[in-house]
Amino acid sequence: MINPVWLRSYCTLVEVGSFTRTAQRLHMTQSGVSQHLRRLEGFLGLALIQRQGKQFSLTEAGEKLYREAQDIVDSLSTLGQRLGEDPAYEGQVNIQSPGSVGLRLYPKLLHLQQEQPKLTIDYRFAPNDGVEESILDYRADVGFMTRPSTLTEIASQSVGNEELFLVTSTSVEKLDWSTLLQLGYIGHPDGAHQAGLLLGANFPEFQHVDMFTLKGFSNQISLILEPVSMGLGFTVLPAHAVNAFHKFEQIKIHRLEHSVNEGLFLVTRRHKAIPARVQTVINTAAEWL
Repeated sequence: MINPVWLRSYCTLVEVGSFTRTAQRLHMTQSGVSQHLRRLEGFLGLALIQRQGKQFSLTEAGEKLYREAQDIVDSLSTLGQRLGEDPAYEGQVNIQSPGSVGLRLYPKLLHLQQEQPKLTIDYRFAPNDGVEESILDYRADVGFMTRPSTLTEIASQSVGNEELFLVTSTSVEKLDWSTLLQLGYIGHPDGAHQAGLLLGANFPEFQHVDMFTLKGFSNQISLILEPVSMGLGFTVLPAHAVNAFHKFEQIKIHRLEHSVNEGLFLVTRRHKAIPARVQTVINTAAEWL
C-alpha cells in the first residue's frame, strides 16, 4: 500500500513546483522531500518527474498519479474533521417496528425528512423478534417493540402503550367463547402475544391461540383485517392498526370487560453511542407515541 505521507509530499511538490517551497510548506527538509519522491518512485517502479536543472516536469505516469492522488490526499487531510462531525439532521437512520407503530410513526418521520432533506429515513416493519434481531446485528439503529427485550445486549425503554382490540366482521353481533371457537383465528406475526394479553384477561378458558382453528395469516399490517372483514375469522390488533383499516365500516370492535393496553418500548444496542441524527428521530418519535 502506498504511504500517504509520500503522496502528500508528491502532490505538494507538483502544486508548488519547487523542492524548497515544498519543504517549507510541509515543515520538512529538502532532502526529506527528495527521499519521499524516491521512495514513491521505487514503490511504483516508475519515474514520476523529469529534472531540468532546478526545474522539473511530470512524466505521463506522474501526471496520472497526481490526478488520482489529489482526492486521496484531500480526503485524508479532512478525515479527522469528518470523523468528529455528528450532524443532527444529516445521514440515514434505520428504524424497525411492528406494523401498528409504523402506521402511526412513519408518516411523522416523513414530514421530518421533508423539513430536513439531508436526513434519510429507512423504516421497515417487523415483528418483535425481527426488530430484536436487527438491533442485535446492527441492521437497525433504533427499534420499537411491544414488549421489553429479553437480551442483555439490548436496552429497552418504555415510551407508551396502545389498547388492543378484538375484531370481527360486522356480522358478529354477540361475542362469547363459543363464538370465537366457531369463527377461527386470523394470525399475524405478533398475534400470539397480543391475543394472549387480551383473551387471557377476559376468557378463563383461554390458554393459547392454537386452541382456535387458524383461518388465515398475513404479515402485512394493512391486509390482516381483510379476511376478518369478510367474516373468515377474528383477530386481535392494536388500536391504530384497526383504526387505519381502509374498510373500517366492514369490521366490528368488540369491547371486552377488561381492556388491555400493550406496552411500547424503544430498543437500542446497549453501550452503543447514539449518533445525533438517531437522537433526532428518537425525539420526534417521542412526541407522537
